[in-house]
Amino acid sequence: MQTDDQAEVAIQQADFDVAREYRALCQRSPKAGAVVFFAGIVRDLYEDADDTDTVEYIELRHYEGMTQELCQQIVEEARARYSVDGVRVVHRVGKIYAGEQIVLVAVASRHRNQAFQAAMFIMDYLKTRATLWKKEVGARGEKWVGLKQKDQDAADRW
Repeated sequence: MQTDDQAEVAIQQADFDVAREYRALCQRSPKAGAVVFFAGIVRDLYEDADDTDTVEYIELRHYEGMTQELCQQIVEEARARYSVDGVRVVHRVGKIYAGEQIVLVAVASRHRNQAFQAAMFIMDYLKTRATLWKKEVGARGEKWVGLKQKDQDAADRW
């Protein structure tokens, strides 16, 4: 985990506790008037599937040093663009089952708009810039998932 007083990034296999993360962020950001949380959950459907093809789990691989550094850069870019008091990003790697949490983006700011914008910016860039590779495993076998155009379009708007 990389950390400073206002920004923490963790790449880990273990699940995270949203309530504990909330309390910790609030403690580190006592002047914040808004805290925005996004917790992503592994869906049980293949990216390109109808409602009958279910995913049992995903395998998320990363390039350890590079992934940590790129995620920290994304957070620092968000801090430079928006007035935020604190940021916490947790991204899980390894085998993650459908219904489990995969990512947390938490932003504290004095104003809600800045918190929302920073959280959206971070999540859009995590989807497109972080060195993470996802394989879906389930009813129809294994499939590596590439970058989706809609995710790139979302990141391009920034």
